[in-house]
Amino acid sequence: MSVRIPLTLACGDYEITRALREGAVKPAGIDLTIIDNLDSSTRHWRFLRNREFDMAETSSCSYVMAREAGMAVQAIPVFLHRRFRHGFVFINAGRGIRKPSDLIGKRIGCKEFTVSAVHWMRGILEHEYGLPHNSMEWFTELDEDVDFPPPPGLRITRLPDNKNLEKMLLEGELDALISPDLIESLRRGDPRVARLFPNYKAEEIAYYRKTGIFPIMHVMGIKPEVVEKFPWVPISMYDAFNESKAIAMKRMENPRIVPLAWYREAWEEQHELLGPDPWEYGLTERNRHNLDTYLGYFVEQGLTRRRFTVEELFLSVDQGHKRGADFRNRI
Repeated sequence: MSVRIPLTLACGDYEITRALREGAVKPAGIDLTIIDNLDSSTRHWRFLRNREFDMAETSSCSYVMAREAGMAVQAIPVFLHRRFRHGFVFINAGRGIRKPSDLIGKRIGCKEFTVSAVHWMRGILEHEYGLPHNSMEWFTELDEDVDFPPPPGLRITRLPDNKNLEKMLLEGELDALISPDLIESLRRGDPRVARLFPNYKAEEIAYYRKTGIFPIMHVMGIKPEVVEKFPWVPISMYDAFNESKAIAMKRMENPRIVPLAWYREAWEEQHELLGPDPWEYGLTERNRHNLDTYLGYFVEQGLTRRRFTVEELFLSVDQGHKRGADFRNRI
């Protein structure tokens, strides 16, 4: 009788992981327990700080900061969460802010300074819109997943527990807020808040056409001791994530499963712009460009002492040329 090793995985509840969560896909040699009821910030903290799971979807920014700090964590090149972020920069509508450069010298809030969404947007604002990351004063609400010494010239204040970023934005204590999620006041149509980029989708499309980047938010973290004891686990999990995603992408082609009138049109628009697999895993040419751009922001912003390479940050899932089930099943 074959024995499968028990491992725990904490990740989000996504369509691309459905087959893995429901057991339609079983990683070779692994008896997987999946925890998918945690919010992102809690999951990242509990994996990086408390080491509670064998594997976990975790913040790409926090992962790099953990490696900079010498923490015991590795990752495989599986990226369950990506998102364009132009639509997540919110402003106080009464401040006369019309363009990114109007934020110079202003007070900006963010959940944590090293949230992936915020890190990406700082780099994009600096490179694409000429807004230096250190030209603003930053205010954070939560403690960081990984502590770091603020680099010289960075003005950053951790708010006391009785302060709330969104309330501060509404009341004019903050000029802008970069959030990983839609803020409640925008959802309910509060006239005191607006987006920095009202036509954010057009900005995001233009950004993608210029750079080819669909920003990677999360990576798949894994404990080094798991890899040391079972060096085949990264490939087994990588193959399982790919199989689960392939099932999801095929299922999502059917417009009947989504209660949206023009879902198929949106699916075709995405395919035309981003290609057949925007969520591709592995260190492909596109993913290398994505990650290398991102890693450059860390050095520019003084968060890492040197520029990491993708080979340093991600375990190899290479099985050699034309090996593996994908090639074996081809005619």
